[in-house]
Amino acid sequence: MQKVICLVALILVTLLSHAQQTELKLTLEKGKTYKQVTQSVATIVQEVGGQKMTITAGISGVMTFLVTGVSSSGYDMEVRYESLTMSMELPQGKMEFSSENESGSDIFSAILREVINKPFTLTMTTSGKITRVGDVDKLWDGAINQFSQLPQAQRDQIKAQLMNSYGENALKGNIEMVTAVYPERPVRPGEKWTVNTDLKTGMSAKLDSEYEFQKVTADHIFMKGRSKIQTDKEASVQSNGMPMTYNLSGIMITEIKADRKTGWIEEAKISQEISGDAQIQDNPQVPGGMSIPMTMTTQMTISN
Repeated sequence: MQKVICLVALILVTLLSHAQQTELKLTLEKGKTYKQVTQSVATIVQEVGGQKMTITAGISGVMTFLVTGVSSSGYDMEVRYESLTMSMELPQGKMEFSSENESGSDIFSAILREVINKPFTLTMTTSGKITRVGDVDKLWDGAINQFSQLPQAQRDQIKAQLMNSYGENALKGNIEMVTAVYPERPVRPGEKWTVNTDLKTGMSAKLDSEYEFQKVTADHIFMKGRSKIQTDKEASVQSNGMPMTYNLSGIMITEIKADRKTGWIEEAKISQEISGDAQIQDNPQVPGGMSIPMTMTTQMTISN
């Protein structure tokens, strides 16, 4: 009799545990548009020649994602910028560029205005991974080439700077950092899973994340993530015409509230802190090279 009771109890526990599992994923509808509003502020402290220099950089923008196709593996989307703003505060002063700025003398803001409401495409899986990004280079080429009065060398330089943050490779990682948060299997509250993301925004880095399903309510899903960040110290990039490598590492903490029905993120708070050094390689401008210790702290909010 005792064995029967134990067996019944075991079956009940198994059934209840299974019932508590939730399939966390994107469930979007064809023809519907989903919005992502981003605000990010990064504080960078560098030490050059024994002197510390602080730079504050801000990026904000609004993107819309129109679902144009749905398959078992994910979604084809038409994506547009509704607004874009970049700012940088240096010891010498502050610069700001915005698609909302109508000043005719501000070429960089005018380029940002040229990409507003013009589409590019991407494909996103139900777990939030980006498998394809298209037409982004064409988008920026068209915007920059509107200003034929600029020398070609200057247009090339502007494009290179923009591609660091908004090129196809950079966009893939930037969007995935927010959307690629879902597991490949049903989970219950308290369960954890890992997601790996490649970041290519001026410096190549690996983002190894562990997410936890915290709770589910009638309307929302709550998750929390902790990520380890490590730059690729072998990857060389050009900065002001000089070859550089970055050896930086740190952590990122993410808090997420998503719509229970669609999985689209309604609110997210991201805190990131990395430190290490940037290495300027030997070049005519800096013979023998130079090591620049640095830390970067970033606060980002995402909303819909």
